[in-house]
Amino acid sequence: MLPGFHGLHLIFLFFFFGIAILGTIFWIWMLIDCATKEPAEGSNKIVWILIILFTHFIGALIYYTVRRPERMRMLGY
Repeated sequence: MLPGFHGLHLIFLFFFFGIAILGTIFWIWMLIDCATKEPAEGSNKIVWILIILFTHFIGALIYYTVRRPERMRMLGY
């Protein structure tokens, strides 16, 4: 094994662990945002919560880029 090779593994491990932690925080933030601020009319709120819950980061990212700006423009929050 090369002398500095083990340290490189640790750097990649901490980097990807940090990305996973940030993704999980973002996911929880979008789940809470949807549950508390999305209007309860119809079934949109439940559908978005299920999308975010079951698709984790991808669903949270879709909600953040598609639905959240629309909701903020319509309702102001």
